[in-house]
Amino acid sequence: MALVCNLVRTGSLEIKLAGAVANLILIAGLISTKQAFGASTQWNIVWSDEFTQADGSSPDSTKWGYDIGNGSSGWGNKQLEYDTARTNNARIVGGQLVIEADQESYGSKSYTSARMLTKGKWSWAYGRMEARIKIPRGQGIWPAFWMLGTNIDSVGWPTCGEIDIMENIGKTSDQSKAHGTIHGPQSGGDYNGGAGVGGTYTLPGGAALADDFHIYAVEWTTNQIKWFVDTHQYFTATPASLPGGATWVFTQPQFFILNVAVGGKWPGNPDGTTVFPQQMLVDYVRVYEQTAPLALSVTTQPNGSMVLTWPTNIVCHMQVQTNSLTGTNWFDLGGTTNPFVVSPDPNNTSVFYRLQSP
Repeated sequence: MALVCNLVRTGSLEIKLAGAVANLILIAGLISTKQAFGASTQWNIVWSDEFTQADGSSPDSTKWGYDIGNGSSGWGNKQLEYDTARTNNARIVGGQLVIEADQESYGSKSYTSARMLTKGKWSWAYGRMEARIKIPRGQGIWPAFWMLGTNIDSVGWPTCGEIDIMENIGKTSDQSKAHGTIHGPQSGGDYNGGAGVGGTYTLPGGAALADDFHIYAVEWTTNQIKWFVDTHQYFTATPASLPGGATWVFTQPQFFILNVAVGGKWPGNPDGTTVFPQQMLVDYVRVYEQTAPLALSVTTQPNGSMVLTWPTNIVCHMQVQTNSLTGTNWFDLGGTTNPFVVSPDPNNTSVFYRLQSP
C-alpha cells in the first residue's frame, strides 16, 4: 500500500490512497486545514523459506531441525511412523519441500516419515504465518502445519500452547476439510478434554484439498487468532472462545512444525485402501509482521506550502514522479526527512508524491 499526494495547484493538495499497482480506491479531496489519512494495516514479510536448494538436498539446517523417532506413545497420539532426518523422508525437489511417508521397516516401525521444526532456531509471537501446501491423502495419513510454544520444555504441553494452522486426516470423508485448532491448559488438562478450540473449512463442491496447492494461514494478534484457507477466513479464536477454567496462553513465541503422521488416535491406522508413498509438497513457508497503517498528516502553511508528517515508527520512503499518478516512473527522494515540506509550484505542474512502505 502507498499514500499518494498530488500537488495539483498552488495551496491545494490532493490525497489519494492507492494500491500496490496504483489503482485508485479513495479520493479524499482538497486540503485546506490539517488532516490525516491512513491506509489499511499492512503485513510485511520478516522470514521465509522458499526451498530453493538443489534437488535432492536436505532442507536448510539454519531454519529446520528434526524430531527423530516415535516419541512417547507415538508422539502422544499413537502414531505409527518412525520420523527420520533422511532425504528419503524430507528433501528439496523442484523448489519445493517434499515430506514423504513410506511403508518400510525402520527403527522397529513399519512406516517412516519426517517431522521438521524450527525449534531452537526460529520462533515468533504474533504475525501472519502461512504456507502453500499440497497435502497427501489416504486412510491413516495425517498432514499438519502447526506451532508449539518455545517454553514447552519448561512448562510442558498443553501449558505451552499449540496452534494448529492446518490438519487433515486423509480419509475419504475428510479429504475436503482443513481443521484449525488451538490447545491450551484447562483445569489440569487440555481445552475440552483434548478436542481443543477450533473450526473447519470445507472446500466447495466436494473437491479434495490434495488435488492442488492451497495457502493455509493464521493471523495471530493480541488476544485473537484467525484461520484462513486461501482467501477464506473460516474461524476466529479469542479468550472469550475458551471454555470455563481455561487459560489463554498465546502471548509467547512459538515455533513451526511440518509433518506427515501415519496413524494415530484421530485418523486411525492405514488400511488396504492406503497407497504409499504419500507426499506433502510445501511451496513456501512465510512469516509476516503487522505494521502500523501508513498515516499521513498534512498541514497547510500561510505561504502555500504543505507539511507532510507520518508516524516515526513506520519504515518508509518518499517517492515522486511528474507524469501521472498511474505511471510507473517513481523515484526515491534521497534524504527525505520527517516532516517533509512540499512547496507550491508557480508553474502549476502536476507533481505526484508517494509515501511508500517497504
